[in-house]
Amino acid sequence: MTGLFITLEGPEGAGKSTNREYLAERLRSHGVDVVMTREPGGTPLAERIRELLLAPSDETMDADTELLLVFAARAQHLARVIRPALARGAVVLCDRFTDATYAYQGGGRGLSIERIAMLESFVQADLRPDLTLVFDLPVEIGLARASARGRLDRFEQEGRMFFDAVRNTYLSRAAATPERYRLVEAALPLDQVQANLDLLVPELMQRLADRRHG
Repeated sequence: MTGLFITLEGPEGAGKSTNREYLAERLRSHGVDVVMTREPGGTPLAERIRELLLAPSDETMDADTELLLVFAARAQHLARVIRPALARGAVVLCDRFTDATYAYQGGGRGLSIERIAMLESFVQADLRPDLTLVFDLPVEIGLARASARGRLDRFEQEGRMFFDAVRNTYLSRAAATPERYRLVEAALPLDQVQANLDLLVPELMQRLADRRHG
């Protein structure tokens, strides 16, 4: 695969979607084929699974059901969008991927890391992101931003302890494998966040060139 797989991670209100669009625009200005997508979702079928995962319901969703739905959507997403885009040499910018599963279902729900890793290997084989940007900010800021957007989804309705666990999982994963992760201070003003993203663009262009000629 000659493309680059870049994921944007972080909790609610971290600005991933806005900054994904900004980074896509910067890369496209250099003539790069960019595919923007998200998880859960990314295909019509996976988006329907997303609706099941996010919609509040009178029936409590079991944590294992949630985990399996996440990976079911991911399998479809990989087959129909991510792998074909990488095969043709595109840069894929994905709003959340499997790090979110470790953070939300592992950290937040307390599910076994070994179980998540087993599903990760089953669904993804050896595919992992080339680079993961973790948009980090204090939990209270993120929740305030999410609340300002309007009605909260099923995850956004969780309590402070849940989101503390999510944030801590992201930070611990980034610290454990620093070569794959970059922390982005998402609490900064947007122009400063994007100025920091600008510094990444030459590196990404070089990585893409190396991948195509390697």
